[in-house]
Amino acid sequence: MMAGTKQPTQNEAENGLQNRDTDAPAPPSSLRRKRPAPFALSTGLLVLALTAVPIPAAAVPKADLWAIWLPSEKTSTQTVDHSAWQRFLDSYVSPAATGVNLVNYSAVTSADREALNGYLASLAALDPRGLNKDEQLAYWINLYNALTVEVVLRNPKKGSILRMGAGFLSIGPWDDKLFEVAGEPLTLNDIEHRIIRPIWADHRIHYAVNCASIGCPNLSTTAYSGAAIDEQLAAAERDYINHERGVRFTDRGKLQLSSIFKWYREDFARTEAELIAYLTGLHDTLAGELESYQRGVDYKYDWNLNRPPP
Repeated sequence: MMAGTKQPTQNEAENGLQNRDTDAPAPPSSLRRKRPAPFALSTGLLVLALTAVPIPAAAVPKADLWAIWLPSEKTSTQTVDHSAWQRFLDSYVSPAATGVNLVNYSAVTSADREALNGYLASLAALDPRGLNKDEQLAYWINLYNALTVEVVLRNPKKGSILRMGAGFLSIGPWDDKLFEVAGEPLTLNDIEHRIIRPIWADHRIHYAVNCASIGCPNLSTTAYSGAAIDEQLAAAERDYINHERGVRFTDRGKLQLSSIFKWYREDFARTEAELIAYLTGLHDTLAGELESYQRGVDYKYDWNLNRPPP
């Protein structure tokens, strides 16, 4: 979801985060990055960072269509080769006992980093507008997730993606120009909020894009594919809702939801009551409690990196 594209506050960026490892080597030239000048921070985000207030809904990126990415080829049978991404997932992503898929970033070899960058270069060489809609969606989700992993690999000292922005005061890398497709420079926010969300208008997308954080829906151990995209999104949705970081009751009986459901409420439901009804229909064990719940809701998100403990 981008989940990794929220606009977090400075106290969230400093909460429980630790440095580790050594500086990563410079990225290959095939990944184009235009680093913003220091202090290139929006006024609204700067206010959030300096005052450390909770994230208001207005600070969360809205779905804002970038119309040049609307075209598709409905009858196209072309498929995108995501096998290199699958090999990376097979090697470095594994479910923990907690139910969170962890990425062993520190174990990634130089050869596998080169293979990951080669995969990204292969995506850059494609114009996804020549694909059918399902292949397009798989393309954009896998690109988003692979780019996010590549950002983390370039920042091995950082314990949270919130500290991985290019600018001195940047909170996260989501507005950094990381990539080019069909000659257009792209940010992670562009991919999620200007392409995926407005074009597909499917709330399940929030369970597929991964922000390299514990609180985020899992980085799937299986690369997304056009042929299986609907089943994969449905499985990711049910998995997150049925995990305690998505939906849980505290020891005092208070309903606690992932902040994703607050940040992107409009994508899930019009009201909090409708949101709870939506979650009720997909929860395997808490449906009864959710259906009768009448109290307020707390929201929580863990921005620590989705890596194995040291």
